[in-house]
Amino acid sequence: MSAAPTEVGGGVSQTTEALQAKLEETKISEEKPVTAEQDDQDDQDDDEAPVAGGDADKKKKKKKSGNKKKKSKTAKAAMQQTDPPTIGLTKMFPNGQFPVGEIQQYDESKFLDESRKRETGEERRERERLVQQQEGFDYNIIRRAAEVHRQVRQYAQRTIKPGMSMTDIANMIEDGTRTLVEANGFSSGIGFPTGLSLNEVAAHYTPNAGDKRVLQSGDVLKVDFGVHVQGRIVDSAFTLNFEPTYDPLLAAVKAATNAGIKAAGIDARLGEVGAEIQEVMESHEFEAEGKTHQVKCIRNLQGHNIEPWRIHGGKSVPIVAVPNLDEKMEEGEYFAIETFGSTGRGYVVDSGECSHYARKATPPSVPLRINSARQLLYTINKNFGSLPFCRRYLDRLGEQNYLLGLRHLVSQGIVQDYPPLADVPGCMTAQFEHTILLRPTCKEVVSRGDDY
Repeated sequence: MSAAPTEVGGGVSQTTEALQAKLEETKISEEKPVTAEQDDQDDQDDDEAPVAGGDADKKKKKKKSGNKKKKSKTAKAAMQQTDPPTIGLTKMFPNGQFPVGEIQQYDESKFLDESRKRETGEERRERERLVQQQEGFDYNIIRRAAEVHRQVRQYAQRTIKPGMSMTDIANMIEDGTRTLVEANGFSSGIGFPTGLSLNEVAAHYTPNAGDKRVLQSGDVLKVDFGVHVQGRIVDSAFTLNFEPTYDPLLAAVKAATNAGIKAAGIDARLGEVGAEIQEVMESHEFEAEGKTHQVKCIRNLQGHNIEPWRIHGGKSVPIVAVPNLDEKMEEGEYFAIETFGSTGRGYVVDSGECSHYARKATPPSVPLRINSARQLLYTINKNFGSLPFCRRYLDRLGEQNYLLGLRHLVSQGIVQDYPPLADVPGCMTAQFEHTILLRPTCKEVVSRGDDY
């Protein structure tokens, strides 16, 4: 889910019913389980390897080539997943060890703290072990959410087809997420509403009740959804198209996201990460429908850090160069590295009916003069807290005639609205996004999968 727009120098009903139908087994990975001890040993091997380089799509190098990057290690599941996926992850991985994301090494030449440069791998691993002993910091919390995301999205990629309604697509993804994460109040559930933005709309569209829009073969669809476990949110997104016309746009945005992931790390300056993204994104141009398009970064959208229960934690990761932005990434932080490319002007504005909302993490204490607003706020606090929600979720809870109260909560600064964000009509936009964790020993792309 993109950070709110900011100026930066110049963010089938049949398919849903199938979730309850007779289950058809599908093959999953049979690799060896990864224990904490093995993970530590792997990190030791990484510490001895040269600094990583190269994008995710490049060929694998030998261990000592100076270009090493580890693919995600897959823990052995106790049973096979179904198709559609309907088995909760804790039943598939009863030992609590979930698949590790892609491991990338830091470019230690960019470390600003001299004491960090002098640390041994053993010292970093010990600090990592101590961090995970703190409540809510075990890496398997975020890895469980990431594996839910991978399994749900890969089913969605196989299933989404032109002719499906946007509501059926959203229900398919969200029902699958609730099932696999074993949704249970604030312990686990949906991280934020499923974004299904189409064409020139880059972010923050999900269907409201009564929306009859149907996916067309010429559409470019951004699928952006989140999963949380104990407030740790995985935020990851991909783009689907069904005709080859805009394949180069998708390729440019995917490459730019990978460039941002590569540039990210402890002590990385956020403005420099944006410069790396922009250089890759805007080096792409292609022919489509009789025109030459240079891919443009959507300069007022950006990535962001993620804090417990807060999808936007306060730091923004620009996708264009911002020379004077010296704010740095820090050890232990989680970031959503997301990029948006466009064939339009590269700038989005509010457009269309709002569907996304979130109660502010520290809402002001103000009088509410509308009774429905007080009741609605109670529902929001009880079911979502500071996690984003949409109007469909309120409908699902049985709320009725709530729009006046919702508008009052927005006007009083208690709830933030997030309208759809669109570039110029007729253009196409694309998005790719991953969640990364800046561990003491390495950078883990927790949401990485075989798909992207």
